[in-house]
Amino acid sequence: MPSNASAAVADLAHTIQLAVAPVFLLAGIGSILNVLAGRLARIVDRARQLAQEFTPTDHPDHAAQVRELRLLDRRIMLANMAILLCTASAALICAVVAGLFIAGLANLGFARTMAVGFVLAMLLLISGLALFLVEVRVALLTIRVREELLEQRTERRSWRR
Repeated sequence: MPSNASAAVADLAHTIQLAVAPVFLLAGIGSILNVLAGRLARIVDRARQLAQEFTPTDHPDHAAQVRELRLLDRRIMLANMAILLCTASAALICAVVAGLFIAGLANLGFARTMAVGFVLAMLLLISGLALFLVEVRVALLTIRVREELLEQRTERRSWRR
């Protein structure tokens, strides 16, 4: 009887070892979600600020404001989708970890199902990170340094020499 108990403990230890890597992955996804939520908050704040400063149609800045609001709207959508995909990935990883424990404790053969779930979770995470990259690229479209500032910086450098 003690050998069965030690085998059960060894099986449980092995199951815990299998579940540790996905748990670390969950911590990483949590950090990514924190970054995404922070970016989304900053985008929303900028959109609200721009909406308060919105000028009439005949104002010279109106077209630029509309263009920036459209870019902000796109960034909000991209950040939201990235958060959705990364959260779905994390939820699926939680399901995989729970499935590993259930399969290990009940001696069920869920190996293929767990592998498919894990691969799907990775695909969701990759998609979320790709959308994050697209959002960053769209954000770069709104950042333009005026040419006169660049020339001024060049003049300062030549002055220091």
